[in-house]
Amino acid sequence: MGTVNAGAAMSPDGFVADPSGEVGPLFDWYFNGDVEFPTGGGRWVFKTSEASALHLREIWNSAGALVVGRGEFDKTRAWGGLHPLGVPMFVLTHRPPAEWPFPETPESKEAPFTFVTDGIESAIAQARAVAGDKVVGINPGSIAGQALDAGLLDEVWVELVPVLLGDGIRFFGDVAKPPVLFDDPRVIEGNAVTHLIYRIRRDA
Repeated sequence: MGTVNAGAAMSPDGFVADPSGEVGPLFDWYFNGDVEFPTGGGRWVFKTSEASALHLREIWNSAGALVVGRGEFDKTRAWGGLHPLGVPMFVLTHRPPAEWPFPETPESKEAPFTFVTDGIESAIAQARAVAGDKVVGINPGSIAGQALDAGLLDEVWVELVPVLLGDGIRFFGDVAKPPVLFDDPRVIEGNAVTHLIYRIRRDA
């Protein structure tokens, strides 16, 4: 089985979005370089520093499935039917939509979305079964906190951006139960972003 990782761009004061859910300058590093990086389906093309492009390539090549919350699914309108990672998606929700709720696109006809109503453990188990030896990614916020509390996270990938938001949505939401110890990070320096990859310590 592959690892289960939570990842997000984050401000030094610990927020992955402002109180309304907008990421603002946290995503500027996706477009501040000259190395092109096309995403799944080729619908988006990032332009980053060489170091960040290599980091993104590692993420894309290792991704096997993604677990997200219903709020993110609705806000992005299901990423137009295909997430940039181009992998199967497991959407944690109390009430799945009765039918595909967004305008039909060529991607959404075979949209790889599964709605999970019986908790984070089930969502991750289903995602791991599909991902095999590849990584299961967890979106930030409350579901990342739930996965951490359940002991299901292996790694945390932080894209640290030099901007203070002051308030907003925390990486692990408001449900995580600290303290949790990490090993020393692997550090990759990009333009206006520092990529930090932490293993979670199991002996803590």
